[in-house]
Amino acid sequence: MSSSDAIADIHNTPSSARLYGMSLGGKDWYEVDRRFALQSLPHFPGIVDIARDNRLFLYRLVRHLAAEAGIRQFLDMGCGLPTNNNVHQVAAEFGPGSRVVYVDNDPTVLSYGRALMAEDDTTAFVAADFRDQDRILSDPGVKRLIDFGEPVAVLWLSVGHHLLDDMDPRGLLRHIVDDVAVPGSHLAFTQIVTADAAIRAAMDEQANTNGMPWRTRSPGEVDELLSGLTPVEPGLVNIKDWRPDPSQPPLPPVPADLERFLGASAHFPGHEYGGLLRKDA
Repeated sequence: MSSSDAIADIHNTPSSARLYGMSLGGKDWYEVDRRFALQSLPHFPGIVDIARDNRLFLYRLVRHLAAEAGIRQFLDMGCGLPTNNNVHQVAAEFGPGSRVVYVDNDPTVLSYGRALMAEDDTTAFVAADFRDQDRILSDPGVKRLIDFGEPVAVLWLSVGHHLLDDMDPRGLLRHIVDDVAVPGSHLAFTQIVTADAAIRAAMDEQANTNGMPWRTRSPGEVDELLSGLTPVEPGLVNIKDWRPDPSQPPLPPVPADLERFLGASAHFPGHEYGGLLRKDA
């Protein structure tokens, strides 16, 4: 693909990273993302709340890993656009000396991520598809910052629904923790779920026909992907219920076009599901 074709594709195809950023109050999105959001949200109105719930969960998760579990190195797979309280900022606040490597291949994330996330010698950015884990593990930034002889936290936050069944999702999620990392390492995972098969099918069709690989799962299907690791209390849950903390830092407001969808998750039969798991042996 030529550079001009790539630029055209960025502006003509909605991006999950930009859509997620829009729900968090970010401004790095295009008109194609706005159109897709306003076309999709009347059918799936809870998605704005779900995205915001996931970002609030990230703060509580990284705080726990750094302050309570003693983790000092993080590998964030499919990190998305930078916003407030990124992984490296929360980790540094609660675990001084923490090292963070971000991985993403979205063109918009690449353009902003290196500048905003790679702030010092404890943070690096890898431009790679998270499916290409040989490439990730051999990257100089990973080799410099991640010591797989010590426990590591591998984060798959709100990207599980982009792992299609023919991608070997369990193998992708588990390879680094199961085959590379030492005991005491952690795997964090979230994705959108619903027990309603019709809604799963409709969400999948809406996203896939617009160029975004998508597989909505049931909670039980997620449990199967993660079986064999030890859940950290309270286990795999609606992430709103994972160690809730009303005093944690708030998120920026959403764009005006999305305001009417705030609170809609109360009537939407789906949520972001997941939690934190530990490798014990």
